[in-house]
Amino acid sequence: MHGKRFQARLPGCWFGASQSTMIGRSGTSVDGTLYRGAINFLPQLSASMQFLVVVESPTKARTIRRFLPKEYRVEASMGHVRDLPASASQIPKKYKGEAWSRLGVNVEEGFEPLYVVPPDKAKVVKELKEALKDADTLFIATDEDREGESIGWHLLEVLKPKVPVRRMVFHEITEKAIKAALEETREMDTSLVEAQETRRVLDRLVGYTLSPLLWKKVAPKLSAGRVQSVAVRIIVNREKERIAFVPATYWNLDAKLQVPAGSFEAALTHVAGVRIAAGRDFDDDTGRLKEDLKPGVDVLQLEEARARQLVERLKDSAWMVDSVEAKMSSRSPAAPFITSTLQQEASRKLRLSARETMRVAQRLYEQGFITYMRTDSTNLSGEAIKASQDAITRLYGKDYLYSGQRKYSNKVRNAQEAHEAIRPSGTEMKTRETLGLSGVEGNLYDLIWKRTVASQMADARLRTVTVKIEAGSGDDACTFRASGRTIEFPGFMRAYVEGSDDPDAQLEDRESPLPEMTKGDAPNCRKLEARGSETKPPARLTDASLIRFLENEGIGRPSTYASIIDTIVNRGYVTRQGNQLQPSFTAFAVTNLLESNFGSLVDVGFTAGMEASLDDIASGGRKPLPYLQKFFQGAEGLEGKVAAGLDAIDARTISEIKMPSWLPYSVRVGRYGPYVEHEENGETLKASIPEDWTPGDVTSGKIAKLLRDSNEGDRLLGIHPDHDMPVFVCRGPYGYYVQLGEKDQEGKPKRMSVPKALDPATVELETGIALLNLPRMVGTHPESGEDLFANIGRYGPYVQHKRTFASLTPADDVLTVDEPRALELIAKKEAKNKPLRTVGDHPETGDPIELFEGRYGPYVKHAKVNASLPKGSDPDAITVEQAVELLNARAAKKKKPAAKKKPAAKKKPAAKKK
Repeated sequence: MHGKRFQARLPGCWFGASQSTMIGRSGTSVDGTLYRGAINFLPQLSASMQFLVVVESPTKARTIRRFLPKEYRVEASMGHVRDLPASASQIPKKYKGEAWSRLGVNVEEGFEPLYVVPPDKAKVVKELKEALKDADTLFIATDEDREGESIGWHLLEVLKPKVPVRRMVFHEITEKAIKAALEETREMDTSLVEAQETRRVLDRLVGYTLSPLLWKKVAPKLSAGRVQSVAVRIIVNREKERIAFVPATYWNLDAKLQVPAGSFEAALTHVAGVRIAAGRDFDDDTGRLKEDLKPGVDVLQLEEARARQLVERLKDSAWMVDSVEAKMSSRSPAAPFITSTLQQEASRKLRLSARETMRVAQRLYEQGFITYMRTDSTNLSGEAIKASQDAITRLYGKDYLYSGQRKYSNKVRNAQEAHEAIRPSGTEMKTRETLGLSGVEGNLYDLIWKRTVASQMADARLRTVTVKIEAGSGDDACTFRASGRTIEFPGFMRAYVEGSDDPDAQLEDRESPLPEMTKGDAPNCRKLEARGSETKPPARLTDASLIRFLENEGIGRPSTYASIIDTIVNRGYVTRQGNQLQPSFTAFAVTNLLESNFGSLVDVGFTAGMEASLDDIASGGRKPLPYLQKFFQGAEGLEGKVAAGLDAIDARTISEIKMPSWLPYSVRVGRYGPYVEHEENGETLKASIPEDWTPGDVTSGKIAKLLRDSNEGDRLLGIHPDHDMPVFVCRGPYGYYVQLGEKDQEGKPKRMSVPKALDPATVELETGIALLNLPRMVGTHPESGEDLFANIGRYGPYVQHKRTFASLTPADDVLTVDEPRALELIAKKEAKNKPLRTVGDHPETGDPIELFEGRYGPYVKHAKVNASLPKGSDPDAITVEQAVELLNARAAKKKKPAAKKKPAAKKKPAAKKK
């Protein structure tokens, strides 16, 4: 598949030059020049020579320009300039008739990818070709990972340079690093390119083969993915555990005790020598004690009555300290950040999604503030360690220095892409304040700075004290325990403490000292109370905990985690509830289908094995073609399984979701969303599941009520006094609404949604009429003199001032909201609608072109035309000329008339039979 193609076509840092100036690895370039052997020297330069350096983004280009002389022109490719066709319209005409063209991969001839230049990259390619005409040498300076190597290779395939080509790599954008990279260029790494291409082909085969099956068997517009579907299954399985979870109740006693040195709290641990049950002792599926524990012997499940009895009996009992144990321990700092740990900590501490974290880190890297942010390595360079040590000495003192240099072992399975860890760039370890960083960029940089510096600091030394106190006698003999901790020496904790996914976990740097006491002391019991507890279901996964799971299992790569989570959210498989990832009914149905028919594809171990195989290809230890042939066309290959599934899979069965707590009901996912269907007294009842329901919210009681409400008739509120027509409360697919008149009357009856905050069962005629009278005037805007209105729209209740619409909060009532409140909400909304900046004035109209941050990314606006910025472009770098070009293209697209259908040919009359 790949090897011969790369060998024949891949231009390296040698191709296109004569043997006297450039030598490369063995092979023949496209112009016939022989090259052999790998070298890393620059050609003899002359004062008139010009150089073109190509990077991925404008920000990176702008930063690198600062470090290079004027002879070097730095341009951005805006990411990939070629890819597999994204739609049928991008497939070249000569391939449209081929059976494999839909895949974009020629599975009939060596899995050859069909690459095209997307329409939005045509201009970029044209500009790069023009720039190359004036260059004597081309430097490919894309990122030093599989993705970057692949971008570089595609650039060479498209540009076809006739001048010497250099591959320069660096992991930080500083003057020293850039100049070193110019002197130490290398070959294009064909193994990395092969691995990336194999990964891309594999993902395309899985996605484009399985997705049509999902459309036919579950619902339209669904997608499957090699790693995406495994991530969805992991989240679904966690939700199933939560739904099946049976809570257990257990009791304990809490005492507040007093000794001369102070007060402290203690908790009951044993009664009559038997340990009190805690949450870890109960089975999640049954709510009972685990089978291997003998009740009353190994553990005692304290019930409320017995707990309260002990409270009464111990109040007047003598209390005595039975033992005091002190123990010293130490804590070592966490390793410097790699991609996955940065995403996890940013989620915990900054509440950033994985995508947001990588977007901000990318900006910091491209501006030269941090090293490359896609890495599995925890290593720090010697200069980084020295910079950290200098910062520690300067800010905290020599006592906080670790004696020596800390080295961290890499715990990531299938670790690759060996750069440094993520750290502040340069040799000075500058702080956020010194660099003038603020906002989210400043916060993320500060997180990276603290983690890096802390990694070279001394251990923290902790002193833990455990005290056992006895009270009562005989069957009421109770043991209580109190523990405290003091920090004897904070060490690295002065700079940084790692976060936890458990919101109840105590932070490492928090002290909780106990007062001084010794064995035999008799504390006074100032307060004693019984406390009931209930076991909690497993926590839903968050960005941080999902990334940690994927990383530990060796699934995916750190650089892909952000896009994986983004995809499953955007596709509707998962919604965010705070920072929790909550699966949808569609996610359950798709997981049903994949588990039942393509189990290996969503199996954690199998997917991790695929990653290992791709890593073998990256290291040159495995050939991609045999692997792809077996995966797709083998005896158990994907192609055959999907073909068989089209006939064998029963759509109705596979889309049914059953959970024990829902019985006797089940939920099905159909073409128009999830619904419940149930036979009752010989009648089939159906109801659509409300959009805001998730599987975790469902109970049999809620389903029963939904069926009852959905299948009852419209409720008559009364007769409208002005129209002499009936007013009803009705239920539709999107919720309840009030209606004026009958549904079968002539003309469409007037309707208005019932706000979610209002219980439809309590709506009376007066409220119904008020809702039908919307919109209502609330007041007048003091500046514009325009009326303010309250109304209910597609997204709920809102107030309006001219073209500004501000949603009401759950605490607001659309029928009573007044002028001051409306003005407050509108002022907040108008502040949000302000542009990020004015790009400049339009050369033709003189009106401003403004830059906004929209729901789907940044865009520019002029008059009534909005134009999105291309993917990968830097909003801060957009110029008036670029903005005008985008706006003109968008305006032209709007004006383009739809293609008229050719009139159908008239049928000739059938010949009369003679």
